[in-house]
Amino acid sequence: MGRTSAKALSKRERKRLAKERRRARRRREARIRVAKKVGGLAALLLTVFALGIGGYRWVAGVKVYPPTDITGHDETVPPSHILSEPMPLAMQKHMLEHADGRGQPGVIINYNCEDFPCEPDLVERLAEIVRAYPDFVYLAPFPGMDARIALTRRGRLQVLDEVDEERIRAFIEGR
Repeated sequence: MGRTSAKALSKRERKRLAKERRRARRRREARIRVAKKVGGLAALLLTVFALGIGGYRWVAGVKVYPPTDITGHDETVPPSHILSEPMPLAMQKHMLEHADGRGQPGVIINYNCEDFPCEPDLVERLAEIVRAYPDFVYLAPFPGMDARIALTRRGRLQVLDEVDEERIRAFIEGR
């Protein structure tokens, strides 16, 4: 409703308009109050959830490894087969289902050089192996993982403490 000159409105219309404005203001204020409560509650739940996971992992000794199933995957594809940034878990799951979003099931080699000491050439040695399988093998860092190197394919996980080219190639080739 556009603004109209107060003189052009009758007394009854001015009262009705003022009442509508008060109601609109109250509704707006109520939405703001709800948003503040929900936002605060969401922040509290996220904090408790984050602390809970860390606490549970610490108390129960739960290990963190890359996924081996495709539940909860999304249809995104990584920009390349050799990544310098972590691959999102939903994307990893999609690559396990079918590499590049259309090919055969993929294999992902994750490494964690943030929490484990790694020799300077570890990433390059792994990248060299990945280059030998350009259609379906990926390499990405996975900080926070409870292993230095983890190999995953759908339904399978192999953890390594060091680059063992023979074991890695056997895993990739399904032997």
